[in-house]
Amino acid sequence: MDFLKMMTKAKQLQERMGTLQEEVAAIEVEGSAGAGLVTVTLTGKGVLKAISVDPSLLKPEEKEILEDLILAAHAEAKAKSENLLAERTQALMGEIGLPPGIKLPF
Repeated sequence: MDFLKMMTKAKQLQERMGTLQEEVAAIEVEGSAGAGLVTVTLTGKGVLKAISVDPSLLKPEEKEILEDLILAAHAEAKAKSENLLAERTQALMGEIGLPPGIKLPF
């Protein structure tokens, strides 16, 4: 691939990445822990939008368990968000014909 062609494709990718970032920000992903006792919702950019806790966990003696479940649910949702962005970025690069894994300056 010649340099000029690659730079043109990089410019296209940069423009489409802006659109992709907007789309990802609008997406919500859920993570859960404790067989669904704790659920968190994040945006595609990792912003925490909601936490749902089963009332059975709202006991003083369950405090540490609840904290651990919230952290686990958040980690699951964050991983889903990051995977979604990576998948969409790879698909976008493939659509415009750039080789997988290319590093571009954005």
